Amino acid sequence: MQFVPGNHLRLLRNGEEYFPALVAAIDAAAAEVFLETYIFADDETGSLVADALARAAARGVAVHLLLDGFGAREFAARFRAMLTQSGAEVLVFRPQISPWSLRRGRLRRMHRKLACVDGRIAFVGGINVIDDYDTPDQTPPRYDYAVRIEGPLTEEVRAASARLWAQVSWATFRRRWPGFAPLSPKIVPAAPVTPEAMPGGQRVALVVRDSVRHRNDIEEGYLHFVGEAREEVVIACAYFFPGRRFRRALTDAVGRGVRVVLLLQGRVEYALLHYASRALYGSLLDAGVEIREYHRSFLHTKVAVFDRRVACAGSSNIDPFSLLLAREANVFVDDPGFAGQLRSSLEAAMRDGSRVVPPQQWKRQSLWLRARVWIAYGIVRLLTSFATYERFH
Repeated sequence: MQFVPGNHLRLLRNGEEYFPALVAAIDAAAAEVFLETYIFADDETGSLVADALARAAARGVAVHLLLDGFGAREFAARFRAMLTQSGAEVLVFRPQISPWSLRRGRLRRMHRKLACVDGRIAFVGGINVIDDYDTPDQTPPRYDYAVRIEGPLTEEVRAASARLWAQVSWATFRRRWPGFAPLSPKIVPAAPVTPEAMPGGQRVALVVRDSVRHRNDIEEGYLHFVGEAREEVVIACAYFFPGRRFRRALTDAVGRGVRVVLLLQGRVEYALLHYASRALYGSLLDAGVEIREYHRSFLHTKVAVFDRRVACAGSSNIDPFSLLLAREANVFVDDPGFAGQLRSSLEAAMRDGSRVVPPQQWKRQSLWLRARVWIAYGIVRLLTSFATYERFH
């Protein structure tokens, strides 16, 4: 993890803050735009972003849109037509594999949410291109974060996007022309500018996860700062199903006198993982970890604050999908001001939209709920073992 100084960050909460900032950056683009997203919905927000990308391409900006083949499997034909006609390029990471396929690699998805404009402005977070209010009967918006970045780190974000774009371009070419191997894949040109460090700026590190050189980097980042914590660890995570090593780090922190707070999904979105994750509650609560469940709306965030000094935000959940299978991207920010802003936002969410899980009440749960929890836990462990080559330690 290499921290880069001299950056200026802006914390963006939910789509209502993220999409206006993203569209403004795209509308100001002069040379290029990279955008990666797991989901690109056919809704008002999808139209807003697609229109901005098409406008940029029509005025000569090199627009690169990378979608996941499963998450964006319903990418609207009208968006694709509009973008290609305007000159934008659209690629799909691992086109959808049949749900009946038994190939273990079918769950290796592109889950990153990255954007970089002209090599000057970057966005890293967990927000897909989708309306905040897309879930039926959801009045408050889906709860999530992104980070807007200006400064030297944007060069790393741009390089990460360009590398993946080149890899997917190569794979796409090989699928179209089987048996023919050109000398080199399509390579994206160098960044149009080299961002300068800002005096008094913030220290930030971009940490990615892939299945080659960076298989454990995001998890190791979390474990490092949990292990270094001396006062407090606050983690907000939509899908929480960590391995033993991660759980041990949390309980060891409590043993050192550190306050550990988990803000987790309270509403049932994906029933199997929802109930499976609750099999972990007992040992964590017994160790002194505080667990709060967010009920006000659907929790989609993946952020953390360590000792009110270091913050983490990005696309990676703390579950087997993110930690062992998907391509993810997070930023770790070593800055008390930014960490304090994120912590204050999390405190407000916990105060206004969450409920504490009391240890004694959890132990008195019904036999029927216990059965659902442990059946779900067994199924998820079995699926994890089948779907991953790596051992889920």
